[in-house]
Amino acid sequence: MKNIQFTSLSIAVFAASISTGVAADSVKTTQAEIVMKASFKDRGQAKVDRLNQDETQRLCSQYPDNRPKEIAKRIEAINLKLMKYPADGKLLGDWKEGEKIAQSGVGKQFSDDPAQPAGGNCYACHQLTKEEISFGNIGPSLYNYGKLRGNTDAIQKYTFGKIYNAEAYSACSNMPRFGHNGILTEAQIKNVTALLLDPDSPVNK
Repeated sequence: MKNIQFTSLSIAVFAASISTGVAADSVKTTQAEIVMKASFKDRGQAKVDRLNQDETQRLCSQYPDNRPKEIAKRIEAINLKLMKYPADGKLLGDWKEGEKIAQSGVGKQFSDDPAQPAGGNCYACHQLTKEEISFGNIGPSLYNYGKLRGNTDAIQKYTFGKIYNAEAYSACSNMPRFGHNGILTEAQIKNVTALLLDPDSPVNK
């Protein structure tokens, strides 16, 4: 019965789109949303409202490849306005704590305790140190990040900002918006920034 109801709904959506002149791509998106929202339920801290896209996500879905420059600039401008830097002006924390965050993939899954801090899982996408031999390559190697770039105020601000909201610097980045989406706290982002920039960090050895 559910399949029949869903099929009828799909036909209704398609018919409505023809009568209103909606593009085929929009129909596919609408049908995809129907499938997703029909397939998922709230479970623990993982709520169905995660499927609701903000403007950045909608634009990236609409232009997954070969997006126009004006769209990319629009996405970056939107997210630059959303950036929040520490009120105390301090951007560097404890690199040792930053390493723990980089190693941890805990957080935001339905089975995780929302009262406990989430991890950044940075090694899933980046190389950061020589000591850790298990790392992903979706993102660039960050080994010697601070050694190569220095530790100026401008670099500290960029690094903190990139972790907080990567979309402000690279439209439709694969990197999560750790601060904007509340994955990491301000203090945690400071610690990861220190991991990348502190001369004593293993990243820079």
